[in-house]
Amino acid sequence: MIELAVKLILAYLLGSVMGGLVLGRLTGASDLRSSGSGNAGATNALRTHGKAFGVTVLAIDALKGALAVAVIPWLPWPILESTVLPERWIALACGVAVTVGHIAPVFFSFAGGKGAATLLGVCLVAIPAAVPWALLSFALVLTLTGYAGLSTLVAALIIVFYVACIAASGLLSPLGAFALAMFALVVWTHRSNILRMLQGSESRFERVMIWRRMLGTRH
Repeated sequence: MIELAVKLILAYLLGSVMGGLVLGRLTGASDLRSSGSGNAGATNALRTHGKAFGVTVLAIDALKGALAVAVIPWLPWPILESTVLPERWIALACGVAVTVGHIAPVFFSFAGGKGAATLLGVCLVAIPAAVPWALLSFALVLTLTGYAGLSTLVAALIIVFYVACIAASGLLSPLGAFALAMFALVVWTHRSNILRMLQGSESRFERVMIWRRMLGTRH
């Protein structure tokens, strides 16, 4: 199991490379953790630093998720072990590790993002057929409600439904365990958003609520 441990550490360290914080230092932009919501992820980057910065952060964070699943599990391992896990299982474990690294990055005092962009990159490799459905649900909920947190929660739940109802492996499988674990992690990282939504104090992306504006023009 040494191979698994080493590759999980590599995935975690890759996740700890925060796109928003690295890009901020390279461009001289303010630290995301001291702006807006104080979160180091793509959503806060978009809100506080503009579209170009936010999209770049999203791309970086998604790319590291994809690399953790597509590359790290298949790195050659020179030490023979009596028990070797299949690479696809190691890939899912690395997907969890890179997401945790993004949420609690060792390079940035364990203060990172909420994991959505990195998880998107992981799913693009691990469950690619589910991603269009997740993105569609994210866009629909976001344009209806303006709540980015709610949109992320719904998208993560769609991934679980896809694995349970459409994927050949089903929910009682390593892929199912991964989908459930990631949904639970998304709920945990968005717990403050959930509380604010229940209290009616959660901020909205008003400018993306196109359905509300379209329906409003009809009255």
